[in-house]
Amino acid sequence: MTAARSLGLVALAVLALVPVLRLGPADEYIWHVIIQIFLWSFVGNAWSLMGRFGLVSLGHGAFLGVGAYATVLLWNFFGITPWLGAPLAVLLTAAFALVVAYPCSRFRVVGHYFALVTLAVGEVIRLLIVAERDWTGGSLGVSFKAGATESDWWTLQFADKRGFYYVGLAVWLFGLWVWWRVDRSMARSAMEAIGEDETAAASVGIRVTRFKMAVTALSAALTGLGGALLALYLAYANPDTLAGIGVSLRIVFAVVLGGMYSLLGPFVGTALTIALSESLRIYFGIRLIGIAETIYGLLLIVFIIFLPAGIYGSISDLILRRRRPAPSGRSPAPVQ
Repeated sequence: MTAARSLGLVALAVLALVPVLRLGPADEYIWHVIIQIFLWSFVGNAWSLMGRFGLVSLGHGAFLGVGAYATVLLWNFFGITPWLGAPLAVLLTAAFALVVAYPCSRFRVVGHYFALVTLAVGEVIRLLIVAERDWTGGSLGVSFKAGATESDWWTLQFADKRGFYYVGLAVWLFGLWVWWRVDRSMARSAMEAIGEDETAAASVGIRVTRFKMAVTALSAALTGLGGALLALYLAYANPDTLAGIGVSLRIVFAVVLGGMYSLLGPFVGTALTIALSESLRIYFGIRLIGIAETIYGLLLIVFIIFLPAGIYGSISDLILRRRRPAPSGRSPAPVQ
């Protein structure tokens, strides 16, 4: 067993035993923050499956909103348990992503134009949620109507936040596993070639449309699952917090901050983002509304310019360069 694997198992055991701890007066608040970090990190990993291959989506808020609202509405109006409603929401989100991805891939909508298309799709979904107020509650949002007689596991509504801690931990680990599998599959080489030059990739036999649609559907499906779990945890879905441009940019910022090319980059970026958001909320309260978004934008510009690999990615690269052995032997003498 390698040292890295042993360290991973120890870390997993520690995470599994964390709920045993008592964290004092701020107990519930701390669990709330940790659960949000797990769930938003999972969504960040889902986005990075596309972003790292050059498919920059600014509309993942649409996929998050579809997953969240589908799960809540299936329960509220049809009594379908989240154990079935969440998978249905994931399938619906993947199908919606394919509807968006196919014409973009078919007509070679790439680069900035693809980002603009996804941006528009995210805003269309948000406006649709607001417009269908009889179902969605409009701009006020909709609550998850869990009956008092329903069991916690049947509706995934826990009186103690530690129950959802394990749900968040499990789904975050699942997201890491998916990222790891994609990273070590043949699809990685194909998608990297497509990201560099689609024409050249197609000329060597890579099925460009199939690969792009597959990675888009996978990323959207995972994002839809994240939206479903966020709505279940909060027991509430709102178009401003689980859909739209603001949510999409929040996902992008967290991943860029941590590093989209590294396994734990989205987790580091999400943890820092949520810590920053909570600190600003506590410090400013209702004063200076919008200050968090302003700071996010400024930091995003700084990191894109000076740390394109993100915080975790840059630190990982630095450690690898230091561990790399220096070349042995003398360099050849210059030619006179």
